[in-house]
Amino acid sequence: MGGVLTLSLLKSLNKSGSGRAPREFPFSEADFDFIKQYMLEQTGICLADRKFSMVYGRLARRLRRHDLYTFSDYLKLIESDEQEKVAFVNALTTNKTQFFREKHHFDYIARELAPQWLTRCHQHVRVWSAGCSTGEEAYSIAVVLSSLLGDKVDFKITATDLDTQVLETAKEGIYDIDAARNIPIQWLKKGFNRGTGSKSELMRVKPELKENITFEQLNLMSEWPHKHKMDVIFFRNVMIYFNRSIQQQLLKRLCGQLRPGGILFIGHSESMGEMAEHFENLGQTAYRKR
Repeated sequence: MGGVLTLSLLKSLNKSGSGRAPREFPFSEADFDFIKQYMLEQTGICLADRKFSMVYGRLARRLRRHDLYTFSDYLKLIESDEQEKVAFVNALTTNKTQFFREKHHFDYIARELAPQWLTRCHQHVRVWSAGCSTGEEAYSIAVVLSSLLGDKVDFKITATDLDTQVLETAKEGIYDIDAARNIPIQWLKKGFNRGTGSKSELMRVKPELKENITFEQLNLMSEWPHKHKMDVIFFRNVMIYFNRSIQQQLLKRLCGQLRPGGILFIGHSESMGEMAEHFENLGQTAYRKR
């Protein structure tokens, strides 16, 4: 009896495709290939083959929400429903961040850039946090600039992300108190308030810190709405989601978005490729536009 059941199960798995475990909803390699191609066309993001289970798990929730039974029906839905297309992209976007991640970039701003802007009487400083996720990066930038520049220099931070859900968290500016452990004490006191009573395990960004930040949804493959050249662009841990060709396209556009001498920060696992010749390497994944 046991041998028959095992053989039957193997036949069932082979019939459903590639020996993957049975699932609540049928999910074929063809479904996965369609999703990979659709994400690439819509966002430029490349989903690796190893993301098969992750994609299924995240999108299965959307099928349940819409009382659908097949991925074919769901894929038809995202092609006809703009709101669900946004939810689809949100579901497949990975967001991992923290305050003062790769702290050496903020140290460089404090040690090199802020003094330059003050002594050279810069009237305006423009910073772009691309792929800002839930806002920690943008608020880290803001508290450093607010502390060092005060009201002597007008600075504005544009923070963008593809995922509309994480942007709502960013705009709210409320975080678990555990996140404070990554914030140097001088910046923590300057930019954040701890909750009281039932909210003592939360912290809130001070209102004055929010005043210089604009959070916006942006698909990097679309037109960029920026009216000004940027002094600094944080483009960290974003390129890892794109193939090499798209990485170079984006770096070329970023170079055009920077003013001469502007600074580009990228992630520690990322590289400039052919675009490196347009930048001076400052070390620790910081680059100055030539």
